[in-house]
Amino acid sequence: MVYGMEVVSFRASLILVSRKKLFPMTNTNSMRIETVSCTSQVKRKKPKVIVISGPTGVGKSRLALQLAKRLGGEIISADSVQVYRGLDVGSAKTLIGDRQDIPHYLLDILHPNEEYSAGKYFDAAREATRDVLHRGHVPIVVGGSGLYLRWYLYGKPDVPETSPEIVSDVNSELRILQSKGDWDTAVQLLLKAGDSTAHNLERNDWYRIRRGLEIIKAAGVPRTSFPLPYDSLKGQVVSRITVSCSVSSDAEAETMQSSLTELDYDFLCFFISIKRTDLYKRIDQRCEEMLTGSNGILAEASWLLDMGILPNTTCASRAIGYRQAMEYLFRCRQERGASSEKEFYAFLSEFQTASRNFAKRQLTWFRNEPLYQWLNASQPLEKLVNFIVDTYHDSADASLHQSLTVNKVSSRKESKDLERYRTQNRYFVSSNDCAPILEWIRLTQRGQEVT
Repeated sequence: MVYGMEVVSFRASLILVSRKKLFPMTNTNSMRIETVSCTSQVKRKKPKVIVISGPTGVGKSRLALQLAKRLGGEIISADSVQVYRGLDVGSAKTLIGDRQDIPHYLLDILHPNEEYSAGKYFDAAREATRDVLHRGHVPIVVGGSGLYLRWYLYGKPDVPETSPEIVSDVNSELRILQSKGDWDTAVQLLLKAGDSTAHNLERNDWYRIRRGLEIIKAAGVPRTSFPLPYDSLKGQVVSRITVSCSVSSDAEAETMQSSLTELDYDFLCFFISIKRTDLYKRIDQRCEEMLTGSNGILAEASWLLDMGILPNTTCASRAIGYRQAMEYLFRCRQERGASSEKEFYAFLSEFQTASRNFAKRQLTWFRNEPLYQWLNASQPLEKLVNFIVDTYHDSADASLHQSLTVNKVSSRKESKDLERYRTQNRYFVSSNDCAPILEWIRLTQRGQEVT
């Protein structure tokens, strides 16, 4: 809520909804969302880019595929795990068969031992966007990595490039510490160099330690000295709305639009979600499904361990699902392939809990993102596709939009339902259900070395 106005679609063509009067219109028999395009203010029309996000397990990829078929679109992934080759099941990567007719970008571009960042994603995703537009197609960016999408939309900080000499020096400083797993000393090194936020880094995030030292050596100041474009733009919007809060809603719209002229494209952003208890049920079941069959997430986690990657030491091994699976299999290897039913179910519960908590963090993150229009993913897929296609063509039906809107905040009843929520497994219920997995662990993990 922003000073009495709920922003349900905050993009280069801005849709504002008043609390008292949902959609201003002159003819109730022809309800159309009225938009005021800011493109006329900048004397040029910006290319449109569709952005689809939502919590894990909600159905983003399925929606993006249908949109691409309808609009002649190409899909750009915004998932921090799907960039890695071989991490297919745990990242819910779109099946190869479904990618045959629709070009996909930023899938399978890295080896699992390589690091990735929001800055690298920005460069790659923007390049892909330009390529798609150059061919006359529609870029459809889809994923749930909030930071990646924020940088993609607003831009990355203007941090100076680091020379090969600086990169080599930093690698030399950290090589021994990382090989010993001496994280605390590495944090102290970054603190002494001048980055007061080093304590806030996630443990074993060696990439950010390395990058922090590189920036200080290259610029003489820590990374926090470089403002994020998102923070700057958000500050402008809030400041301008504060100044204009005593004037008309049209003036408020103009102040928001003038800030949005800094964005490079006409972003049409949609966040799809469903009732939290229904979402949690989907997530819990999907975690179970990732464990079924011979090539599930456990097989992928075992492959990572076989390469010498330890749990929670790289971007890939910190990912939800892979971290829990690798830690579980690592313990099994220490016991020469032995695991009890209790230990398996404890791992499954940890996997499900981590996944639900991740979805909760995604909801919180995007609740504070002003560009996104929230849509109800429990509605028929065709209905969602039609609305987004119509929005792309500037002809979205206001009455249809009302039926698709989902609340950003849970109601009191939904909150009580969440408090009572308990996982009810579908596939792994009795002790016999996990017997095939325990046998697989006994056969494949007992002879593996633990380093």
